[in-house]
Amino acid sequence: MTVRYHRHKQCRHSLLLLLLIITTIFSAALDSVLSETDVVGFDYGDALSKSLLYFEAQRSGRLPYNQRVTWRDHSGLTDGLEQGVDLVGGYHDAGDHVKFGLPMAFTVTMLSWSVIEYGDSLASTGELSHALEAIKWGTDYFIKAHTSPNVLWAEVGDGDTDHYCWQRPEDMTTSRRAFKIDENNPGSDIAGETAAAMAAASIVFRSTNPHYSHLLLHHAQQLFEFGDKYRGKYDESLKVVKSYYASVSGYMDELLWGATWLYRATDNEHYMSYVVDMAHQLGGLSWAMSEFSWDVKFAGVQLLASMLLKEEKHKQHSKVLQQYKSKADHYLCSILNKNINGTNVQRTPAGLLYVRQWNNMQYVSTASFLLTVYSDHLRKSNTDLKCHQGTVTPEEMLGFAKSQIDYILGSNPMETSYLVGYGPKYPIRVHHRGASIASFKEHKGFIGCTQGYDNWYGRSEPNPSVLVGALVGGPDHRDEFDDRRDNYVQTEACTYNTAPLVGVFARLIELEEELKLEEEDVSLVATYKR
Repeated sequence: MTVRYHRHKQCRHSLLLLLLIITTIFSAALDSVLSETDVVGFDYGDALSKSLLYFEAQRSGRLPYNQRVTWRDHSGLTDGLEQGVDLVGGYHDAGDHVKFGLPMAFTVTMLSWSVIEYGDSLASTGELSHALEAIKWGTDYFIKAHTSPNVLWAEVGDGDTDHYCWQRPEDMTTSRRAFKIDENNPGSDIAGETAAAMAAASIVFRSTNPHYSHLLLHHAQQLFEFGDKYRGKYDESLKVVKSYYASVSGYMDELLWGATWLYRATDNEHYMSYVVDMAHQLGGLSWAMSEFSWDVKFAGVQLLASMLLKEEKHKQHSKVLQQYKSKADHYLCSILNKNINGTNVQRTPAGLLYVRQWNNMQYVSTASFLLTVYSDHLRKSNTDLKCHQGTVTPEEMLGFAKSQIDYILGSNPMETSYLVGYGPKYPIRVHHRGASIASFKEHKGFIGCTQGYDNWYGRSEPNPSVLVGALVGGPDHRDEFDDRRDNYVQTEACTYNTAPLVGVFARLIELEEELKLEEEDVSLVATYKR
């Protein structure tokens, strides 16, 4: 928080004295933010720009005229044709070419949340338009995929046949069969998450594209009603997804998540009542979490619900919202190593949060995002986070989130950036079909299904194309990383890894601006004292 003064001659002395006091307090707070790592050394603006480029590399469909990732070309132009529906567009989730609806929707929700919280910062860097394009590329696809109130196309492609081939998306010869959920084959989890994504995006586009915003909200409300009325796990209805994006947490978290975002988008008490009245039944108050991911949304629900406590109009719901807050606090305290009874999240020797071996960075980026958002909430409320092992200030919370981001960008034992394309050293053999084979723009000759494995997959040379902005799975529990293309546990990147970083980078850019203003004020005070 920066206080600006209009300095008039007649009150110069009193204002400078007041400024000295405020600067001293503010400096102490900022010192706690900077205690983990040095503020200089990482260009968060560059990291932000690169992170948004990544989503263009993951596009499926007919690429637009302003496509900036030029090594990609059109792909998946017949998606849905076999089923008589237009499913062209959307995103590939990772290094393969299946379009998985659940992680895609979570990606869009997190991108939208980033814009909702830090849109001004994104605008100041010139990246807001790119963030909006990334969101709309996903929501345009969801509109296509939601072909009737109780039908949502949940997947295009088959993971088994897709993984049998190593091809560029422009050359795909694998099955593009599409799979849907409906009244007879329910999928409350994917319906709830897609509703959340479209509701959050409707907030994003409310002022710049009100008609589109209204359309998104209409789809979101229908999807939520569908998912709530016809309950079931989507991986039980669609066995094809079970080996790739199984809904381990079930659908209860997504129903609460969808209702929470619909309340934020509509201010309709119906959705607020759902979040409150269904809190116990759907597990919102019983699950104490230590992760937040494409599969597990409880921590996000709990944090959003707890942020409503300060609003007078929710006083009647304060008892349940306080219970949500207790669970949100548990998650945040576990991240900050302030819980008891062994419920803290493990860390590597160098301090990186470590949840599990496979694609651990997804949990680091989501945790950093929630810490960042909640630290801002506490700062505005002038309160601290109270944990079993002590009190944590908002500045300390942001400081820890910053330490995780700085680890990602190169402050780690391997001295490598895990954000591809950022810094002098980063993974160069990312597990990604399109990037690991010569660009279609330069080598238009067809590359067959197994030809990619024969000629490209096993190469020790760097990928021909750099997957700029991709956040790879990252190091193991000992901070060690092996940059091999076949080491997909560590070198594969996913859209939902990078999406939360957009908001955190934007907030860290704000922090740098606060520091610059603080330095100017310190300089002014020093001049006055002389």
